[in-house]
Formats: sequence, structure tokens, C-alpha cells
Amino acid sequence: MSAEPEQHLVLAVSTVIFSLRPHPDTGEFTLWLPLVRRIREPFKNRWALPGGPLDNTHDLSESAKRTMHETTRVQPRHLEQLYAFGDVDRSPQAPERVVSIVYWALVRQDEDLQVVDADNVEWHPVEEIPGPLAFDHDLIVRYAVDRLRAKVTYSPIAHAFLPDEFSLADLRRAYEAILNRALDPSNFRRQILSQGTVEDTGRRMTGTAHRPPKLYRSAPQSSRYALTIKENP
Repeated sequence: MSAEPEQHLVLAVSTVIFSLRPHPDTGEFTLWLPLVRRIREPFKNRWALPGGPLDNTHDLSESAKRTMHETTRVQPRHLEQLYAFGDVDRSPQAPERVVSIVYWALVRQDEDLQVVDADNVEWHPVEEIPGPLAFDHDLIVRYAVDRLRAKVTYSPIAHAFLPDEFSLADLRRAYEAILNRALDPSNFRRQILSQGTVEDTGRRMTGTAHRPPKLYRSAPQSSRYALTIKENP
């Protein structure tokens, strides 16, 4: 009986970095992510997610943080392991089988302001990604977007895009950007306040022309609540 060929396995780490930015045409906040143009084969000149081989001197999350900082200079507070992608043919030109551990990072607006332009890096709205992307990164992006849009309907994950204190209008705009659809302001306000995911800080926003809106923050127990963001009537 002939021996099976030795399998060579390479581990890699990639990151889907989400931020809320104004759309250049409408000015409305939409979901964006950065892509990196590959400068070598395979898939030379195609766009890809930030990432690279797992460094033997770093653990998984540290490797994800390092590649994020090297490509975008962003250092978000929210970093979470998303999924592992390891289809046999996901990197057909490579001599080894490549398995990628994918993280997602959610970027607050103050963190987004620290982002600097880098060579071969561009930010794109998630609905306008130039494709096809390298490897199976189209699949990874779609999985991440679908996962985020599902999770925002039953958890307060949208808070990760906002500062420590925010108005309910700011929170609604974050939900609308993630879900890519409008929400009725009155219904949204009623649902959020009834579900206990936010608490009133006792302060109001400053620098507004009209009556300043109240400022809220995430409730300490908000992770225990399930949100139900309903469609507009």
C-alpha cells in the first residue's frame, strides 16, 4: 500500500474591517470596508482583505491587530473572531492548503478619523466592492455582512460603531447603515427604550440649533437583551 502524500498546511489571518462613513453620492452613512491591492501572484492586482500568514511569534488576535495596523493604521476596540475558511481549493495556485482564521473589526467614528491613506489600500462601500476579489474573499465579505446584519437585530452590536455617549438618532442611523434600509424613527425609539439596551446619561448634546437631544449610553446589562428591529409599517 502506497503512503499518502504529506499534507502541507498554512494558517493565515484575515480581517474584515467595518466602518460607517457617508456615501459620496447621498451623504447618508453606509457600511464601508478597506481592501488591499495585491502586488504579487497569485491574484496580482486584485483587491483582497487585509491579512497574511500567521506569525509564529503572535497569537491569532495579535496577528489580526498587526495586519490591521500595518495596512490601515486603525486600532479598533471591537475585534472578534468571525469564522474559519478552509475549502480545499480556496487557494488553487498555492503549493500548500491555506486555512484562514477571519476576524471582524468594528470601527468607531473617532477611530476612523485616525485612519491614514496607505499604498494599495482603498475603502469601499460594501455594496460597491470592485470584484472579483482575490481567493474566496468575496465569500468572506458576504458572510461577514450577512452575519453583522443578522446580529444587529438581536444584540446591541451597533453600539460598537458609536462613541460612549450618543443620541437615539445617531443609534438609528447606525442601524440603518448596517441594515441598508430606513427605519421609522418613532418605532425605533419606542423599541430601543422598551428593550433596555440604552440608559439616559442625564445630559444633552451641545452645539445644536434646536432643542438638544438627550444623550444615552449602553446599559450595563444590555448584552442580556434581545432586540427586535421591525420593518416599517
